[in-house]
Parts: sequence; C-alpha cells; structure tokens
Amino acid sequence: MASSSLVVLAVLATVAALLLSPAMPLPVFTGDSSPGFHAASCPQLDGIVWSSVEAALRQEVAVAAGMLRLYFHDCFPQGCDASILLNTTAARETALGPNLSIQPRAMQLIESIRARAHAVCGPVVSCADITLLATRDIIVISGGPWFNVPQGNLDSLAPASQDKVFDLPAPDTASVATLVNSFATRGLGDVADLVALSGAHTIGRSQCGSFVDRSKRADDTFSRKLAANCSKHPERLQNLDVITPDLFDNAYYKALGFNQGVFTSDMALVKNKTTAPIVKRFAESKDAFFGQFARSMEKLARVPKPAGNVGEIRRFSCFRTNAQRADAATVDAAGKEEEEGFAASA
Repeated sequence: MASSSLVVLAVLATVAALLLSPAMPLPVFTGDSSPGFHAASCPQLDGIVWSSVEAALRQEVAVAAGMLRLYFHDCFPQGCDASILLNTTAARETALGPNLSIQPRAMQLIESIRARAHAVCGPVVSCADITLLATRDIIVISGGPWFNVPQGNLDSLAPASQDKVFDLPAPDTASVATLVNSFATRGLGDVADLVALSGAHTIGRSQCGSFVDRSKRADDTFSRKLAANCSKHPERLQNLDVITPDLFDNAYYKALGFNQGVFTSDMALVKNKTTAPIVKRFAESKDAFFGQFARSMEKLARVPKPAGNVGEIRRFSCFRTNAQRADAATVDAAGKEEEEGFAASA
C-alpha cells in the first residue's frame, strides 16, 4: 500500500509540474516574415485563422473594414503590438472615431482566434500576430492581394501612449502634405504608400459625423448629396466606395476620378499634382494597386517599435495583460466594459 501511495504521489507531482510549465518553448522572434514562423509551435494556426475569418465574414461583411482599421491604428502609432486592444472604450474612440460598430466585432474576431489557437497549441501566438494574420486573410477573402506579415510580435504591456495615438492624421481634414509627413515618420516615406493605403477605403462605411468637413463644403454634386443624405438621416452609414463597397478592388480610385470621395483627404489625393498620377494609375490597373498595397501593408507591419519587440503573449484575453488576470476586480471591470461596448454597437 505504501508503495502504491508513493507511485500515485509521483504521478500527481509530474502532472502538476506539467500544468505549471509552459505548453512548449516559445518560438524566438528573428524579424523573419516567413509564413512558417509558427509551423513548429502551432501548425494549425493558418487554418484556424482562415476558417475563423471566413465565418466572421459570412455573418457580417463589415468586419473586413473593422480589421483593416485595427491593423492600421495598432501598427501606426508604435508598431504592431496589440496595444489598441488594451485601450479603454473612450481611448479607442479617440483613436478610431466614435460610433464605429464594426470595431467590437473585429476585436471579438481576434479574441475568438486567440482562444481557439491557444486551446489547440497552447499560449504560443500573440494577439498582435493574430491581428496581422487575420487582417491579411480577410483582405484576400474579400478579393484583395496576399502579402507577408512579420510574425513573432509580442503583445504590449500597456495601451499606446496618447501622444502617439494623436500622431494619427485625421482622414476628414488632413492635407496631402500633412499625411505624407506623418507617414514618413513611420517608415512609409514613398508617396505611393499613402495613396495605396488610402485604398483601404475600397471597403467599409462611415457615419455622417466622420466626414462633416467634406459634406459641409458643398463644392461639388457629390458633397451636396452627402450633406442632403446626412441631413435627412444623420445615423446613416455611407459607403466609402460608392461603386463596389463590399469588394476589395480598385473601384475606390475610379470613384475619385468622378469626385466621389467621401473624405476631404480622399479628394485631396486627386487634386494634388504628386498623388493625382498615382490615383490615375491605380484606377486604370488593379494589378498596380494590388502590388503597391501589398508592399505598403508589409511596410506598415514593420513600423519600428520604440523599445523593440518587448512584451508578452497574452494568455487569457487580448483585452488585458497577463498581470491584470491576477486581479479579479480588474478582470471583471474589463470584461464588463467590453460586453457593454459590444451591446451598444450591435
């Protein structure tokens, strides 16, 4: 009996050691954007991301635009580190704009992929990596180009600092010069980067409050139509691409040629002597747009991180750090805020 008890105790000790140790050694980030980065630690990852994105798009096509916005607003301020997911609802509205119902759905997609991947592989994939992969896949499924995204990014330990959030240019009022200068500070110094990334407006919708400057100008037929529509229905959602709003293609640039850009910054691209020829080239050739868009998205994914690739892999939720998990009050408050955000935007 004593011998049997010792065996049982030994087994229990072994099981406890396994439960307390990581599922497997974490892959080491080398800056390599190879699709095989997670091949050893989570070979099922690509399939999990793709199937999750497909299912999300079947439920709500607007989630594609939401993912694109999260990709840009996470990577542009301080590199791709999932810091945007830690921000409070108020802070995200500052960065992303208020009343954007697609954002919570996109955020929940990232969290659902994390939960699936960690259940299968253990906590070896960061929320930052998932955001990049899911956005790339959702663009491809929506008709756009495939591109590499760097993997091995760690999740930040804190939200993006407000000074970096406010570095983001305002789409409704920013001039081409302001946008070019802003993009250059993040390693996106080619003017074609600005024009190509603006092409993300080929999918998605926006509320009237986000393009007030354009509609109030009333300087062409389309802006007067925007003003009239918003006057009658202030809560309406305006397609950013008035030709093929749910398809990722080059129709956005064709619409600009007819003065049908929703934002002031959209129309600035066709009025500026440097950017206008690029707009024309993209309107004439989808391949030219896709090629530059892919290159620019890869560059955006590599915006330098001020402190380097430091942080963690969030094990419990993309919406809070691992340290917050130990504080039940913090966890409850974060969960309540997220649930309220989803309910308010449903």
